[in-house]
Amino acid sequence: MMPAEASRQRIGPKEEQFSHSFYREINNQMYPYRILIVDDELSQRDMLSGYLSKKGLAPTSTGSAETALALITDHTYEIALLDLRLPGMDGLTLLKEARKAIPDISVIMITAHGDVTSAVEAMKSGAVDYLNKPINLSELIETISKAGERFRILSENRALKEVIRERSVSTEFIGESEPVKKLLSKTYRVASTDSTVLITGESGTGKELIAGIIHKASPRSNKPFIPVACGALPDTLLESELFGYEKGAFTGAERLRLGRFELASGGTLFLDEIGELSSAVQAKLLRALEEKQIMRLGGDHYIQIDTRVVAATNRHLESEIKSGNFRQDLYYRLNVIDIEIPPLIERREDIMILTEYFLNRYSTKYRKGIKGITSAAHGSLLQYHWPGNVRELQNAIERAVVLSSGEVLDIEDFPVNLKGSSQSRLLPADITTISDAERFLITKSLAKHNWSITAAANELGLHRNTLSAKIKEYKIERG
Repeated sequence: MMPAEASRQRIGPKEEQFSHSFYREINNQMYPYRILIVDDELSQRDMLSGYLSKKGLAPTSTGSAETALALITDHTYEIALLDLRLPGMDGLTLLKEARKAIPDISVIMITAHGDVTSAVEAMKSGAVDYLNKPINLSELIETISKAGERFRILSENRALKEVIRERSVSTEFIGESEPVKKLLSKTYRVASTDSTVLITGESGTGKELIAGIIHKASPRSNKPFIPVACGALPDTLLESELFGYEKGAFTGAERLRLGRFELASGGTLFLDEIGELSSAVQAKLLRALEEKQIMRLGGDHYIQIDTRVVAATNRHLESEIKSGNFRQDLYYRLNVIDIEIPPLIERREDIMILTEYFLNRYSTKYRKGIKGITSAAHGSLLQYHWPGNVRELQNAIERAVVLSSGEVLDIEDFPVNLKGSSQSRLLPADITTISDAERFLITKSLAKHNWSITAAANELGLHRNTLSAKIKEYKIERG
């Protein structure tokens, strides 16, 4: 039996004569497929292993189904050649167990002539094909090539779904302030339409969250939500990401690849940092929006698309239009409905709610028994201007939770730029909960302004109705 740890040698110049159908890409390098051969006939194993090795593949062979299952459990194989008739565990049972261990594995069954019924049963159980003995080597190569391509497509799709799942946004936009209530009200009204939406706001305000809410609340919610960070990719790569490419479109385009417009078909494509697009990509995007069709790089025909576009930017696109950096016609096409997200400083009353949310989240994530925040820390969080908005607050809370060695977060656990906030000196030392801090600050501000709710609301950065509701909630009475 050949070693289970079949080496993965990268393709060098001498190996270029072998078909790329026998290789898969890992971290921008091409590696031969690992193939497991399971056959109780030694001569058959040796013949197949020798032939596939000469073709640049990485075969491992064994005559035992039990050994094969152990190998599959411990190592990742892209393709398996399984004899249907094996001593002990039969090939059909091994097929089912192999697919449990490696869901994407491409299994090719080897059968004797006249055993078509079992071969068909194997196909129903997930085998991709079967070969009759004696094996025709040309047919073997063609079948392996197809099996490898199947594995590649399945694994890439699985990886893409995982990325989308990991990046899928929560529909929880935390906040109870009037600006947030108005924002969410408009967002849900917009969601039911199929119009293009342009979301604007400073970095860290939650533009992708709002885009996710639009998708989740729309008739397209059961289809993909695919985000693209337009500013993170150079023009050539961004075009490939958005529109896809045909095989041979450029050097290295070994196979057809669908773009994000096609992958988001029936769903929502979220284009973040839309203001970063070059003029060339802007022109192609404009056509896609106007004509509802795209052309892959290297393609010769247009493809109809059914994809809702939601875009976002932290730039003032009107200024970019005046300076010649952004197309006016594209702006109008994107800005059918506009949604502006207020900065955190304009909804200061949400800081405590967000703090409590992130504190619970990261305390659970890092298994820390954090029970509260000191008055000094409370004051600093409330008074700080948060140029990075909610993202900066989130990072500050996460950092504090990770670095804290006690049960209560203190000012020293937070970044140095928060420590100078003057409000930190306004809270009594016995205040350690967010609700107590909020009640204290409201009471203090009301007393300072002789119970003028309007003046106190302005000082605290609250809407007048919000302050009135909190006075009632905390049962604050005029002394």
